[in-house]
Formats: sequence, structure tokens, C-alpha cells
Amino acid sequence: MHLAYLDAGSGSLIVQAVVGGVAGAVVAAKLYWRRLVARFRRQPTDQG
Repeated sequence: MHLAYLDAGSGSLIVQAVVGGVAGAVVAAKLYWRRLVARFRRQPTDQG
């Protein structure tokens, strides 16, 4: 049996890592959203 001790500093570091990862994923999704949508969007055709 292994016991581990997490002090407040370790817990804070883990929470910051999770929040930072989620924030990074949101920013990346926002940056690439237009490119992703443009691939599936129908282009207008010029049919006089």
C-alpha cells in the first residue's frame, strides 16, 4: 500500500495545469474554427 501526501501547493499546481490546458484548447479551437467551417461550407456559384 502506497500513501501519498498532496499539500496545498501541489493541489494548486494540478488545478492550474488543468485550467491552462482547457484554456489552451479553447483558444486553439477558436483560432481554427473558421478553417474547419470553411471546409464544409458550400462555395457560392456564379450562375448568372
